[in-house]
This record gives sequence, structure tokens and C-alpha cells, in this order.
Amino acid sequence: MKIAVIGCGNMGMAYTHSFVKQGVANKDSLLLIEKMAEKKNELERLDIAKVIGGISSEIANYHYIILAVKPQDFEVTAMEIRKFVNSDHVFISIMAGVTIQKIKKLLNTDNVVRAMPNTPAQINMGVTAYAHTEKISPTQLKDVEKILSSTGKVVYLPNENLLDAVTAISGSGPAYYFYFVKHMIEAGIKLGMTEEMASTLVKQTMLGSYHLIMNSPNTLDELIASVKSKGGTTEAALNHFEDSLVGKSIIDALEKAEQRAKELSK
Repeated sequence: MKIAVIGCGNMGMAYTHSFVKQGVANKDSLLLIEKMAEKKNELERLDIAKVIGGISSEIANYHYIILAVKPQDFEVTAMEIRKFVNSDHVFISIMAGVTIQKIKKLLNTDNVVRAMPNTPAQINMGVTAYAHTEKISPTQLKDVEKILSSTGKVVYLPNENLLDAVTAISGSGPAYYFYFVKHMIEAGIKLGMTEEMASTLVKQTMLGSYHLIMNSPNTLDELIASVKSKGGTTEAALNHFEDSLVGKSIIDALEKAEQRAKELSK
């Protein structure tokens, strides 16, 4: 499978390293396009792919093109790519807020996949949701899923409009967990712990809770009930969450995130 990556920032390189690690592509079948000279030199030293400093006819030799540039840079980049597009190309966009319709129009192609990964992709623990045009063949789709799943799990979306909700839930989601962990650690320090002690307790509790969620046959409500006892410490904290409308605030916040995603897509 021959893959070109246009834009070698954090997510572009997360995919690049995953391709190599998972055997999806190798040095002879992987092209990195990075216009910044310092970054280009750094990529060449990695010696994991062919590296070029700009978009050229070279991309005609690659079947799958990962669009990982900043969304605000895409229109200019698209004008450069458009000259070399052929009918065999499949464009996989991981750009937030750029619609399939816009990509089709600017690149003059019907072979487009729009995906929304998240930052745990950097350690092959991500989740990516994607939608695609009707022109993508079953064979191409199989390759697309192999490409996207190299960084974690994949979820197919029958409707591109759901990508705004995906952005709010899983795209932005890691920041919400980081936020909650940060404040739990701060609470531990306020209660007399050292930062190291609080950090260890909170992070390991989060890790263990994740594994319990993934492996227990119980529902989330049942798992909550298994920790909570009447009149106990857990109930005191959960009652405060309820009184403070924390649950409603979380739902409201994610709706705000989805609304912003819709605004950015226009």
C-alpha cells in the first residue's frame, strides 16, 4: 500500500509511525511532504520514509493521500495538490471542520474519506470515526480501515454530519479527562498530599477504573452503586455533583463543543 502524508505535525506523524510499526507501509511505500526545512531535515534523519519539501508530481505514485495540514491552510495546499490528482487517488482527511464537499470541490475528486482521530492515536490507543463518499470501492474501503485502525479503533459513520458530534465527544474528549484528573490531583494536594502522591493515586485510579469499565459485565450505574454506600464518602461527593448539576453541565458543554464544530465547518 503506497501512502503519502501531507502535513507532518503531531497527528500526521502519529499515523506515519503507526504505519511503520504496524507494517501498513515501509520506507519504499511511504512519502512524507513537509515544507518547513528544519522539520524536513528532522524527518529525513528518522529514515522511515521518502521525504520531500513540497507537493509535486511525486504524489502521482501514491494511492492514498493523508491530508493532515492545518484546516486554515487547506485551500492554498489544495491548489497545489489539484494539479496532480488522478482517478486512482483516495484522499483521507484528518482535518477538523473541513467537509467532504469542500475537499471534493477544491481537489476535483470524488474519492474522499473524512476522519476524526484523537490524540491517543499517538500511542496507538486512539479512536477514529470516519465517513466517505459513495465512490470509494469496497477494496479501497478495506485499505482505508487498515490505515485508520493502525492508531487504534475505528467507527464508521453512515452520516458525515455526525462528525461534529464525534469532534465534541472523542476528538475533544481527551482534554475533558485531563481536566478532571488535573482537578482531582489539585484536591489531593489541598487535602494534604504531595503532588507526586496525589498524581499516583489519581492516575492509577483512572487507569484501573477504565479497565473495570471495559471488562465488567455491569452497567455504569451498577459500577457507581458498587462503590457507593449509604451515608458514606462516595455518596457525599456524588450528592454534591448532583446538587451542582455537574452531569447536566457535562452534557451542556459537549453540546457547546458540537455547536462550535458546526460553526467551524461552515
